Amino acid sequence: MIPDPWPAPHATQPVETVVSLPGSKSLTNRALILAAISDGPSTVHGALRSRDSLLMAGALEALGAEIDTLGPDWSVTPIPAVGAFERLDATVDVGLAGTVMRFVPPVAALSRGALAFDGDEHMRQRPVGRILDALRDLGVSVEGEALPFTLHGTGSVPGGVVTIDASESSQFVSALLLAGARYERGVDVRHRSDAPGSTVPSLPHIDMTVDMLRGHGVEVDTSEPNRWVVAPGPVKAVDETIEPDLSNAGPFLGLAALTGGTVTVMGWPEETTQPGRDWVSILSLMGCTVSLGEEGLTVTGPAVGHLQGVDLDLHDVGELTPVVAALCALASTPSRLTGIAHIRGHETDRLTALATELNALGASVEELPDGLVITPTPLHAGLFHTYADHRMAHAGVLLGAAVPGILVENVNTTSKTFTDFAPFWAGLFDTAVDTGS
Repeated sequence: MIPDPWPAPHATQPVETVVSLPGSKSLTNRALILAAISDGPSTVHGALRSRDSLLMAGALEALGAEIDTLGPDWSVTPIPAVGAFERLDATVDVGLAGTVMRFVPPVAALSRGALAFDGDEHMRQRPVGRILDALRDLGVSVEGEALPFTLHGTGSVPGGVVTIDASESSQFVSALLLAGARYERGVDVRHRSDAPGSTVPSLPHIDMTVDMLRGHGVEVDTSEPNRWVVAPGPVKAVDETIEPDLSNAGPFLGLAALTGGTVTVMGWPEETTQPGRDWVSILSLMGCTVSLGEEGLTVTGPAVGHLQGVDLDLHDVGELTPVVAALCALASTPSRLTGIAHIRGHETDRLTALATELNALGASVEELPDGLVITPTPLHAGLFHTYADHRMAHAGVLLGAAVPGILVENVNTTSKTFTDFAPFWAGLFDTAVDTGS
């Protein structure tokens, strides 16, 4: 039984370890969507088993797919006769999964009947209205502007051109692209915003979506900026192998950075569309030694107290911000993190949450409209709230590795993308740890 709050393990010497991480949530859930609307059975090898991925599997099963999630390789039998299947009055639980809330409705629009969507209380605050408006523009009937909402499918979607303001989330674009090939005229998604200089955040996630669509034989035109065109046609059944979750690698690599140790994440791909690939450049800028070899990515931290602050635009990799901010709070020089106004709409307002929790531990953090300015000051013991946000929990346990006496509230929220994270994390320290007990 994991206590709440959880006393985060504190490292008393450099951490030297090799870790093998679960698969990417972003890749797993995209793979499940494409397998469910493909033209035949397929297997998702090395699928992430977490709350988010199980919610995605459950949502697709509610639409008629069959997904065997018992082992590490998930077999998927697609939804019968996509474009004409009937699954009346189904209910979809999105939990705290943004990919389920946003990716499943465009697929559910191909059904006949009423599909009711709802989720955890925290999820009702996350933006989804632009997706629902886009579906209406494409000919779909939807009741509601946020969770809970109900979609009424007629068995097909006309598709065509749709303009959407995707400045809040790249998932708005990916959601429409993933189902677009099954629409009668495909889908032509165009980003447009009335806000001056507005851009789509987290573009690597859209690159991931496009790359996976093309791998399933779908024609996608990305030749114009802020426009993505998916041609109508079949989605080929393809067996997918899921890479390790590189965003989840952050706290583990951060252990090396903070303790002057060496951590290797096994199976790091040479090329990837995952935003977590930027850990290589970020940690290098902070003074770490980073190398990619046959075994994986190895990070060796500088001497304790010599981690460097950074000035970074994290617009494309906003999900890395909580762990980066924790590292910056423990660095030897100031940091400025910008371009991340959109993470106010993630599991929580991550900018306000980070500023609040770090300042409560003695840090000096100034909250900007689109980021944080962090001036290192000595931190002290205290309670770190997570706001039901797994990335906030990652930041909390990393702070605890460097500062004794950190208590992390609701550390089990990490199950969103990593089952049994807390015992796994504690096991890395072995004798180099003081849990405060």
